[in-house]
Amino acid sequence: MTQPVRCVHYVGFRDDRYLSAWRVFRGPRVIHRRWDRRALREIGPEDIVVFAEGDDSQPFAEHIGDDIEEKWL
Repeated sequence: MTQPVRCVHYVGFRDDRYLSAWRVFRGPRVIHRRWDRRALREIGPEDIVVFAEGDDSQPFAEHIGDDIEEKWL
């Protein structure tokens, strides 16, 4: 049985802090523009989630945001 790919999810990054986080956590990665229910649904049990601000206890965004996948970077 193969191991699932562990993915790194970056949430809410809009500035150069993303590069600092990427140097530490790398990828493969998905960038969620907002902390919303869609982001939560896409995070697997072994995945790493890196927040620009706050953590997973913050309220979800009112509107769902689009995500950026690694293949488009």
